[in-house]
Amino acid sequence: MLWTPLGGGAVRCGLCAHRCRIAEGAEGICRVRVNSGGALFTLVKYRLVAAHVDPIEKKPLFHFLPGTTSYSIATAGCNFRCDYCQNWAISQAPRLDAGEIPGEEVRPADVVTDAVRRRCASVSCTYTEPTVYFETAEAVGTLARGAGLKTVFVTNGYLTPEAAARAASFLDAANVDLKGFNDRAYRRVCGATLKGVLTGLEALLAGGVWVEVTTLVVPGLNDSEAELSALAAHLAGLGRHIPWHVSRFHPDFRREATPPTPEATLERVLALGRAAGLHHVYVGNLPGHAAESTRCPSCETMVIERAGFRVLSNRLAGGRCPACGTQVRGVWDAA
Repeated sequence: MLWTPLGGGAVRCGLCAHRCRIAEGAEGICRVRVNSGGALFTLVKYRLVAAHVDPIEKKPLFHFLPGTTSYSIATAGCNFRCDYCQNWAISQAPRLDAGEIPGEEVRPADVVTDAVRRRCASVSCTYTEPTVYFETAEAVGTLARGAGLKTVFVTNGYLTPEAAARAASFLDAANVDLKGFNDRAYRRVCGATLKGVLTGLEALLAGGVWVEVTTLVVPGLNDSEAELSALAAHLAGLGRHIPWHVSRFHPDFRREATPPTPEATLERVLALGRAAGLHHVYVGNLPGHAAESTRCPSCETMVIERAGFRVLSNRLAGGRCPACGTQVRGVWDAA
């Protein structure tokens, strides 16, 4: 999907902001799209490496059908190469395994049938980057919508405006991983640009998709007060209602020597987000923290109490605070 032929047998992929120019016989940066005979082909169509049932809170999505489960799928591959990826074994498989593409072909209809059978409220494209398996995501998402399920992306946000517009036709919610607010770090660590992510994030919002944002706070990489203040201010400018999840880093992949994020750092980021005017700032990967729960932006009444990925109580009535009647933004009903 979303490619154009160029001269000399080359093609241009229009799915993500890399907009790869791919010569005959070559692959894009994601390593799962190849130019064969002057046409662009996907190597991962319907080829799943994961299919699990997760709490929707694990995505994390806190303002989208809380307390429900989501049928979660992925194929191999990613258009980023983050050195701290926690799903690197599948996201980087085409790079690390000499181009071998793992997975098992599964029909989209079977995905949706299983999701319904297992009483999930949604289907999530997650674990790796949905943009690089867009054909699978669209086929599953369209069928899921037809079966009365919602659809979700957990994404790095690097999709083009064209891809975001097409996704909006079948997508209900997205958690966008905004990895920082420093273009140099994005280029060095992820092989991408900050501008491309921000453009994708704004395109999803413009398409009417419910968006929440996650930032994994990595010591020594993106944990400066100046950077995180700028990030929070940018989000608040897009919409103060946008939930921001600030998550604790755990050593993984090529950053095993980096220590976990100190709790004090997360407390500081929590304060920065609130100072920027964001209504909902959550602390992730730190079970038991008070900032796992949702409070009314007007009167501070706790409306959803959580412990980890579990919803302990939900006092919202039609999305409104029971104490003051303020509407809390989100998607609260599966209907």
